[in-house]
Amino acid sequence: MSPGPGLEPWTAASTTAATAHDRTLNPYTISAALCVVLLSFREGACKKSHILKLNTTGKFALNIVDNLVVVHHQSSQTSLIFDIKLQEPDCAVNTHQPVLPARSIHPYRIPLSGPAAVPTQPPVPCQLYSSSWSVFQPDIIISASEGYLWYLQVKLPPTVHLLQDKGKLMDFLLRRRDCKMVIISVCSQVLDCQEKGSLPVVATVFDKLNQVYKEYLEAEQSYTAAMESGPSRGAAAQKRPVRTQAVIDQSDMYTHVLSSFTERKDVSHKFIIAVLMEYIRSLNQYQITVQHYLYELVIKTLVQNNLFYMLHQFLQYHVLSDSKPLACLLLSLESTYPPAHQLSLDMLKRLSTANDEIVEVLLSKQQVLGALRFIRSVGGHDNVSARKFLDAARQTGDQMLFYTVFRSFQQRNQRLRGNPSFNPGEHCEEHVVHFKQLFGEQALMKPSTV
Repeated sequence: MSPGPGLEPWTAASTTAATAHDRTLNPYTISAALCVVLLSFREGACKKSHILKLNTTGKFALNIVDNLVVVHHQSSQTSLIFDIKLQEPDCAVNTHQPVLPARSIHPYRIPLSGPAAVPTQPPVPCQLYSSSWSVFQPDIIISASEGYLWYLQVKLPPTVHLLQDKGKLMDFLLRRRDCKMVIISVCSQVLDCQEKGSLPVVATVFDKLNQVYKEYLEAEQSYTAAMESGPSRGAAAQKRPVRTQAVIDQSDMYTHVLSSFTERKDVSHKFIIAVLMEYIRSLNQYQITVQHYLYELVIKTLVQNNLFYMLHQFLQYHVLSDSKPLACLLLSLESTYPPAHQLSLDMLKRLSTANDEIVEVLLSKQQVLGALRFIRSVGGHDNVSARKFLDAARQTGDQMLFYTVFRSFQQRNQRLRGNPSFNPGEHCEEHVVHFKQLFGEQALMKPSTV
C-alpha cells in the first residue's frame, strides 16, 4: 500500500485509502458514532460495505496497519482496532465492533542531548494523541510540534490475553504478518488447561491451523502441477505460493509444542494422549498425510505410561498408519512389550514394499526357516542371496537347520540351472566346505526335496 494524502489533524470527517487488488478501501466518513467503509471500484463507482461502530464521540484519526483499521480517539487517548475480515459478510453492509478493547499507543520517550559541557539530558515523554499530529496512510503518524515521524505497528502478544475466545483469537492472529510465535504460544496456553471441556477448544485451534496448512499445501501442489505441465502454460497461469507465518506445519507443532508437552509431569497422561490424537484427527480431517514422528510420539507416550493395551488397539484398528519407521520402532520395543515383534512384522507385511526388511528382522531373530517360508510366499526365493540364509543358519549352531537350508538352495539351483552346485558369484564356498565336514562328500551330491 502506498502512502496517501495526510489527514487533517483530528477531524470529525476524514478520508483514507488502502489499495487491495482491483478495488480501493475507503473509510469515507468518520462521524461521532461510526465509521463508514466504502469499496471504490476502478470504474469510479463506490459501494458502502462496512460500518465500524466507534461507540464514543469526539475527534478521530485513522490508519491501516497489517490489514487492520485502527481508529485513534483523541479525547480518550485510545485507539480502536477493527478487523473487517473477522466475520463473514451476511448482508450488503456489515456492522463491526472493535475486535479488541480500546488501548493506547505504547509510550515513547524522545532522547535529548545538550552541549558537550552539559550532562546528557534524560529522554522526555512523547505527547501521544497530540493535536499537532498528522496521519498519513497507511501507517504513518507525524508529530509536527516535535518533528518526529512514526510507523504504527500492532503488537500481537498482548492480544493473547485480550481475546478470551480462542477460536476468534486464532482467526485474528492467522491474518497477521508476524504471527507464528504468538500462535505457538496460544497453542501452549490452551494445552495448560486440563479442565472439562478444554479438549474441544484444543480441537478448534488445531482445525483452524490445519485449514490454513491445507490451503497452502493445495496451492503448492497446484503450482507444482502447473510447472510440470509446461512453462508456457504453468508459469503464466500462477505464481509460486508464498508461505506466510500463518502456515504452522507438523514440524512446527512437533518441535515447539507437542514434544515438550509430552514431557510434562504435571499433566495427566490421558490428556496428553487425547491431545496428540486430536491433532492427528485434525490432520486426517483435512486429508494431510501424518508424519511418522507424530505417531512415534504417541507410541513413546503410551510406552512410558505402560499403556500397552491401548497401543495394541491403536495398531490393530489402524489408528496409527503403517510405515517402515513405525515398524522399526515397534521392533525396538520387543524387550519391553514382546507382542511388539509380531505387530511390527504384521505392519511390514501390510506395507507390501518391505519384504527385505521382514527377512532381515526374521534372520536377526534366528528365525531362518520362517524367513525362508516368507520369501517363498512372496515369490522372491529365486533371487534371494543364498549366502545370507546360510550365514544365519550356521550362526544358530543347529546342524539340522543348516542342512535343511543348504538343501533348499541346492534344489533351487537344480531347478534354475539343472545343477545343484553354487555359482562362484554366490560366494558360498565356505558353506560347501562346512557341509562336507558335517555330512560328508556323498551327502553333498545327493540333494533331496525340502
